[in-house]
Amino acid sequence: MGSREGALGGFGDVRRAAVGTRLVERVMETGSLVIRKLGCNRAGEIAIHRFLSAPSVTCGEMVATLAARTAAACTGRRIVAAQDTTEINFAGREERRRGLGPAGDGVSAGFFLHPVIAIDSDTEAVLGLLDARIWTRTDEFVAVPARARALEDKESMRWLDGAVQAGTHLAQAASVVVVADRESDIYAGFARRPASVDLIVRAAQDRALHGGARLFAAAAGWPELARTEVCVAPSRTGVRGRVATVALRAGPVVICRPRHGRDPGAPPQLKLTMIEAREVDGPGDGQTLLWRLLTTLDVADAAGAADIVRLYRLRWRMEEIFRSLKVDGMRLEDTQVQDAGRLFKLALVGLAAATRTMQLVDARDGSPRPATDVIDASVLPAAEAIAPTLEGRTARQQNPHLLHSLAWLSWIIARLGGWNCYYKPPGPKTMRAGWVQFAAMAAGFALAAQSNV
Repeated sequence: MGSREGALGGFGDVRRAAVGTRLVERVMETGSLVIRKLGCNRAGEIAIHRFLSAPSVTCGEMVATLAARTAAACTGRRIVAAQDTTEINFAGREERRRGLGPAGDGVSAGFFLHPVIAIDSDTEAVLGLLDARIWTRTDEFVAVPARARALEDKESMRWLDGAVQAGTHLAQAASVVVVADRESDIYAGFARRPASVDLIVRAAQDRALHGGARLFAAAAGWPELARTEVCVAPSRTGVRGRVATVALRAGPVVICRPRHGRDPGAPPQLKLTMIEAREVDGPGDGQTLLWRLLTTLDVADAAGAADIVRLYRLRWRMEEIFRSLKVDGMRLEDTQVQDAGRLFKLALVGLAAATRTMQLVDARDGSPRPATDVIDASVLPAAEAIAPTLEGRTARQQNPHLLHSLAWLSWIIARLGGWNCYYKPPGPKTMRAGWVQFAAMAAGFALAAQSNV
């Protein structure tokens, strides 16, 4: 349920806005990005193809529309802005693909997607999309070595731009911490960060420190602050998730500007804090957890160090969205869309559907966040009218959540999706099905209200 302009934007035409909204709903219902499934029939497929092909339907407007809603939901909250990059690889499916360059393997056709999502620091719930960059590479030979190129000419700028976008959109948030993995360990990223944004980055470079020491050896002389448990998510290579016990150490470090850096305006030194989380009695075989986290935040004690580790771990919410978008979920790689421009738009539709579904799943256990994080306030009367029809006589069959909260809305949608109150909490599939039913009923409610005016 997007704004009156539509879930993805207005695009200069109320009909295109409606198609965009319906497309997001269909993706949520089917869990697919294959046009044949989304269209239901030939006419529906043609409508989607026309929408994706329309010059007025742009990725920029989609991102701006989604970011505006997310920014409104973040007002007054402590926010973690997680950013990461994923590759959409069409290996074995390259036939007739147009406008795509080489993927990460340098051979297969593909493109790259770099979203920034907002996460509530306190509840750890996904609030929505803040930014997204989509690009494809060229296989043209570049004569200038990477070290000789300006930072602005490198793909690495996406990390700096992501932090800038988070600071811009989240001006009304109580605080903003941008979290990213080792690829974003860039000196200029710390040097150029917006004043309103703090960073937590997993260190990749064993940097030189002021005084001649090296970064990775610094923690060896620090006292152990505490031991805590960290949930390690399962990896893409099939390694199972587990709970690791880690020893925490923390201290200030002064890192030096790289000798071969291409950012002449950067200061010669930067003062940061490093937190080391080293697993105790790990499984070995290269699986022992060791995180060295660089942050612009001050850490004074064990509780502060543990909180930095917790905030960094929220980056895995992005991995959940990627899994939902790719092979484990909507299978973007299987779509029959061939043109790069339309593929990029479809990827953003998938991102919108994945984040919205995740919001509803997050809320099922009693989130106090308002329902207007997901729907417009104008839709609340429809939800109020629908809710009593889904309740039973027993206390277990009543909606237990605060009126107009996201948990209250999530309960309604889960019931519409076929969830039985007596069984386990609803999953994404149930939420997707319930959302479509809710959207249809809310639309009918709105039409009835207009006819009575």
